Amino acid sequence: MLELDNSYYSEEICYIVGTDEAGRGPLCGPVVVAACILPKSFNNELINDSKKLSKKAREKAFNLIVENAIDYQIEVVSAGIIDKINIYEASKLGMKKALEHLRIKPNLILTDCMPFEMEGIEVIPLVKGDAKSKNIAASSILAKVTRDRIMNFYDLLYPEYDLKNNKGYGTKKHMQAIKKFGVIEDFHRLSYAPCQKVQLNLFETESD
Repeated sequence: MLELDNSYYSEEICYIVGTDEAGRGPLCGPVVVAACILPKSFNNELINDSKKLSKKAREKAFNLIVENAIDYQIEVVSAGIIDKINIYEASKLGMKKALEHLRIKPNLILTDCMPFEMEGIEVIPLVKGDAKSKNIAASSILAKVTRDRIMNFYDLLYPEYDLKNNKGYGTKKHMQAIKKFGVIEDFHRLSYAPCQKVQLNLFETESD
């Protein structure tokens, strides 16, 4: 059980929101950010760091969170925006948007090691927060499952990149596909070094 949240509840703090992201490392696709407020009394062994859960467990936990959360929001930040402002700032932007779109105003914000400011609300960045806070863990699950679903959809459009299996990470098969077919416009992150390298190599080949 992730019980760190319990130490923050008080007469002034009734609603604690956790926020986390999925997809900072992949070479393509969006970064997906979620914010979630679970009931103080809610506990379930499925609520854990999304990286520690199987695909089946994450899907089950996703439905459990949606059914029981006091409030939650999911934001999708495109590869184009990531290229413009970098992945760190894009993740932060997604978190702020998710928090701003909540219907319930939280009294405290817990993040997975992401510092930023929100007017009138304290923000506490926690190292390995998704392994300590149930609200951050819930957000990590919402973000991860949503992003996986997005990548599965894109796999139907571009099966040659094997996105359903690599989820956009730079696996050998993904890199081979980029070298053979090039990058997907507005989908691959052109600011990432592997994509830049492939683009440069393709340009040099065409110029020869």
